[in-house]
Amino acid sequence: MNWQAVDFDWNQIRAFLATVEEGSFSAAARALGSTQPTLSRQITALESKLGVTLFQRGHRSMSLTAAGAGLVDHVRTMADAATRVSLVASGQSLAAEGLVTITATSFTAARFLPLVVKTLSEEAPGIEIEIIASNDVRDLNKREADIALRHARPDHPDLVARQIDETPAFLYAARGWLDAHGRPKSLTDLTGLSFIGFDQPARVVAGLAERGLPISRQDVRYRCNTGEVILELVRAGLGLSVLPRFIAEDYDELEAVLTDEFSVTVPTWLVTHSELRTSSRVRIVFDVIARTFAENKTGGPKDRP
Repeated sequence: MNWQAVDFDWNQIRAFLATVEEGSFSAAARALGSTQPTLSRQITALESKLGVTLFQRGHRSMSLTAAGAGLVDHVRTMADAATRVSLVASGQSLAAEGLVTITATSFTAARFLPLVVKTLSEEAPGIEIEIIASNDVRDLNKREADIALRHARPDHPDLVARQIDETPAFLYAARGWLDAHGRPKSLTDLTGLSFIGFDQPARVVAGLAERGLPISRQDVRYRCNTGEVILELVRAGLGLSVLPRFIAEDYDELEAVLTDEFSVTVPTWLVTHSELRTSSRVRIVFDVIARTFAENKTGGPKDRP
């Protein structure tokens, strides 16, 4: 092993890869919790150490040079290896203290995770919790979170998943909106009505079509990627949307539509990386989440590995 050939700083490698992944120096600095001048200095130092120019810098733009592009795959391999080291080391931790990051959809995070944190504050006060409330799927293999609550079972072999709940969801609208537009008697009556979607219109239309709802792209007039905003749009009388029953039933002004003809079952999967299951703090949080869902069911009696 030629140790003299690998004496560059890992932080410089991180700065380079973050800039490639994020697309700009400023975005990379934010992602790393650093500053743009610091990141720029790290990349300049790496260029000096390697003897190549990695980025072509313009007044308001930057782009990879051929030399930089040739290093990207190798640097990603290094980053993956570093992440694996971090996962294995975290998994060997026996201390019931430290930070555990949980990601979940906004509805799930708001309704259930405060109960989880409350229990942990009493049973494991040394554990810190960071909640990432987002409908984006975080990559557990890249340590973007330690634990995830997802509505689809992951298929990666390094992830451990346990189904902990099934939530029924129906079409809901505000009673005032239904009074004004009429109450649909069948699924075909939904054509031409205003829908509120969680996703891009084409995907909303395709997803509902699979369940027998004959709506068009023009019917999806409003959309948002945050559950709470979708809920408020429905409550404001702007149209129909699919909502979890455990959320919608808290609002008297909302009314379920065509429940005998349309319903969706939304599973909840509790997921972590296999390397982290041996971490005491991650295991404690994982088990408390599973217990919280078992004690606060939203629908079906699912609780199986």
